Amino acid sequence: MLTMLSRQMGAALRMLLVATVVLGLVYPLAVWGVAHVPGLATQAEGSIIVRADGTPVGSTLIGIDPVAADPANDPYFHTRPSASAEDVLGPGDPSTSGGSNRGGFDDDLLAAVEQRREAIAQREGVDPDQVPADAVTASASGVDPHISPEYAELQVPRVARVTGLGEEELRQLVAASTQHAVLGIFGADGVNVTELNLAIAG
Repeated sequence: MLTMLSRQMGAALRMLLVATVVLGLVYPLAVWGVAHVPGLATQAEGSIIVRADGTPVGSTLIGIDPVAADPANDPYFHTRPSASAEDVLGPGDPSTSGGSNRGGFDDDLLAAVEQRREAIAQREGVDPDQVPADAVTASASGVDPHISPEYAELQVPRVARVTGLGEEELRQLVAASTQHAVLGIFGADGVNVTELNLAIAG
């Protein structure tokens, strides 16, 4: 009886030791090693954007709507609105993410969309009908860094006027910050606002 018990305890301890080494050391080290293969390391570390001096300034995966010190002279390209924002346009709270979970026929959502459309039209100096859909609807995460090329184009004249940069120069920066649909058919083209604003800031 004691011999069988000691054999079972020995087998259990050996299994525990093997599982600890394999699952507690080998597997995590293997995952860490794969994550640091050239070409994957940036994504594995959060896609951090780093200035030339080594200072981290954001992530290509997170869009936080910038707030201008003077709303009448707003030099920034803006992201989509966030459901976590207190104001209809933002900024959202980057410590939380998620959509509003409101349906397309919800009166509060429709009212917010119309408020956003009017506010953006006034900010950009255009007719409300020219404001694209992604400018007035929040993304599922609320921190999506991408906007449509159409929304970026809508903002070019204002940013050019405030920053003093030429519109053509800004369009080149927009193009450089645009990620295209995979194979031209999967997904949609999107302009990364985080990268774009950093490129403008220099």
